[in-house]
Amino acid sequence: MTASSRVRWASGLCLIVSVQCAHDPRSDWISSDRSGGSLTVFDATRDAFARTAPGLDPSLENAFFVGNSFFNQNWVTAPASAEGRDGLGPTFNVASCSGCHFKDGRGRAPLSEEEPFEGLLLRFSVAGDDGHGGPRDEPNYGGQFNHRAISSVPSEGRAVIAYTERAETLADGTIVSLRVPSVRFVSLAFGPMAEGTMVSARVAPSMVGLGLLEAVPEPDIAAMADPMDRDGDGISGRANTVWNVRAQRPTLGRFGWKANQPDLVQQTAGAFLGDIGITSSLFALENCPLNQHQCRASASGGAPEIDDSKLDAVVLYARALAVPGRRDVDDPSVLRGAALFERARCVACHVPTLRTGDRAPLAILARQTIHPYTDLLVHDMGEGLADGRPDYEASGREWRTAPLWGLGLVERVNRHTNFLHDGRARNVTEAILWHGGEAEASAQVFRSMTAGQRQDLLAFVNSL
Repeated sequence: MTASSRVRWASGLCLIVSVQCAHDPRSDWISSDRSGGSLTVFDATRDAFARTAPGLDPSLENAFFVGNSFFNQNWVTAPASAEGRDGLGPTFNVASCSGCHFKDGRGRAPLSEEEPFEGLLLRFSVAGDDGHGGPRDEPNYGGQFNHRAISSVPSEGRAVIAYTERAETLADGTIVSLRVPSVRFVSLAFGPMAEGTMVSARVAPSMVGLGLLEAVPEPDIAAMADPMDRDGDGISGRANTVWNVRAQRPTLGRFGWKANQPDLVQQTAGAFLGDIGITSSLFALENCPLNQHQCRASASGGAPEIDDSKLDAVVLYARALAVPGRRDVDDPSVLRGAALFERARCVACHVPTLRTGDRAPLAILARQTIHPYTDLLVHDMGEGLADGRPDYEASGREWRTAPLWGLGLVERVNRHTNFLHDGRARNVTEAILWHGGEAEASAQVFRSMTAGQRQDLLAFVNSL
């Protein structure tokens, strides 16, 4: 299915909503409040992202709560009496998964240059690849900057993010200020980085609905791609092909800001190593570059530091988190906003409806009609959002379409409204205006809207 056919798939309903729309089963996303199918929960409190999916097999409940424990509790320095919870670091960013994904929600960039990174990390790479087509680590600091370390090991240094403001004038004269971020390193403990090092800032995304996205069949994702833009509509989403560590072969990527992880097992194991410094059967080597001698000589919490049963429990926890249901779906402003969302062709990438397959890691994930507003493909988002850092087949200008479900609850759950891959956007309006490349035409439609139309579109997005 090409980009334009994805739009036609939802079209014919109502480009301008007045009273009601003729029923078309392909466009139920406009009025559906069950974003996660039967895995939807109706909770608009601060715990909206942390609910167990309805219908989880009772035999899995204990493993779910074990996974919840290992997700939320801090790891400690080895050796320690806390069995199965030692091995933190030697260098790390946070001591627990929830340190980035607070209340299973979204991280943000620091509010000031003095504030340490919480929920945001910096990826490093240099020219070339890792032998499997992926990014090649920077030799002195590895693939991720770790600004913390256990007591016997020096941290890798300190980085700060600073912003300049850029004014954007909309068609009706409204002026919006956009933050333009820049990263600089105040100190580096192991010498300068290699010439040409590419640096990319990434915030932690929300955890909701990950199991459902994992259960969308690979052929369905590939069918939405139009890499050569054969229909000439300007949308050329591409599937990223990445190295699958367990399968030992390239497979389709669907998780991460550039769709650089194939499944939740590898995504989770990679985060344990990169963020917390915890080894697993997938990633058994400590994150200690050759020149970090104290890091390499420090005590281990075991080999591996998280065993497969505990890793599987954390993965189960991630798979079985429910999706919060929509709010205000019958509100006239929300309905008008949905029509504008379609008219601006946001649905070309933020595909409203997907269906999970007959087979899924958990039975409750199978055969679900869901409304995540993503195609799980990578798209050229223009020079303004480019990080210049390729990741497998995703270029330095390409990013995976971010799912939008739960977006309207981020402020309630996480006390901020910072969006995009590095959190530069302070609200949805700024996030839309940063869209370029394949999304430039949609952003231009938004710029041309009246203030009332923009409010309607934002009302729809915030209902998700």
